[in-house]
Amino acid sequence: MKLPHRVLPVAVLALVACSGTPRPIVDTKGVDMNQYHQDMAECQRFAEEVNVAGGVARGAGVGAAVGGAIGAVRGSGTEGAATGAISGGATSGIKNDRERERVAKNCMRGRGYRVLN
Repeated sequence: MKLPHRVLPVAVLALVACSGTPRPIVDTKGVDMNQYHQDMAECQRFAEEVNVAGGVARGAGVGAAVGGAIGAVRGSGTEGAATGAISGGATSGIKNDRERERVAKNCMRGRGYRVLN
């Protein structure tokens, strides 16, 4: 099966687009909601500094190299590279998205909030 050369960019862009703004669940009982919204916005900005697109691109590149090498042994280097790129990009995208969540949660905890998730 030969994949069109346009599959990889579309797959990578789809992964990046799925990455949303982290939104930790915080117990807001007794919390000044104006301060909460300000703190949440600031923590989300910190989380946005995690470079998801760059991580996806690096993961796709590594995946393509590994998949291409495995595919070459099996006689289907192009297919292996495409499969490896999509898999590597997806794995890196998920990892970086989790890192964004972790940054936002740690930021809110550091500001004294009780983060529930």
